Amino acid sequence: MNFQEILDTDIYALTDEGLSKGRSNIEVVDAMLKAGIKVLQYREKDKKSGVMLDECLQIRAMTRQAGCKFIVNDYVDIAILCDADGVHVGQEDIPVPKVRQLLGADKIIGLSTHTPEECKRAIELGADYVGVGPIFATQTKKDVCAPVGYEYLEYVTKQHSIPHVAIGGIKLHNIQDVAQHGARCCAIVSEIVGADDITATVLALRKAMASK
Repeated sequence: MNFQEILDTDIYALTDEGLSKGRSNIEVVDAMLKAGIKVLQYREKDKKSGVMLDECLQIRAMTRQAGCKFIVNDYVDIAILCDADGVHVGQEDIPVPKVRQLLGADKIIGLSTHTPEECKRAIELGADYVGVGPIFATQTKKDVCAPVGYEYLEYVTKQHSIPHVAIGGIKLHNIQDVAQHGARCCAIVSEIVGADDITATVLALRKAMASK
């Protein structure tokens, strides 16, 4: 399954050790992979770079064995050192063309977008996929903008063919609605990493999304 197919059909999982109920990222990732997650982003903001690199090296080995795409948030250097499949950056991070120079043509670059103008620009810059959101209010990022709701999601779905991932406050109780508004892939953080039973939660999210 290629990256486009994964984004059309699956859940995009992210790490956040602070929300993982005392479990390490390695433990959580192991549970995610056992649940069949095929796209995983390492997102940690408050750890030392050496610690993050060590974790990413371990997760890279785990994801490679499981056939899961591994994306590193923001840290291009760590992505290169652990041979991740790609990087996800924000609007104020290293520009996509510069990231491409560092990573090469065969790696995946995702860019967070919040407006139609940002989506158009992401396509012009050569992003491989865009994050669309936050759909709802979220507490997993400190510097997040106001929720964009369904209007922007519907715009991207109807106006552009670039792969996109809906993100921001998506949980079991609302993922079906998000899918009904055009999302074919949803990025989930707290609902998965904070679950008592991660495998069961992933399966429930998949079922709810498929029943749109």
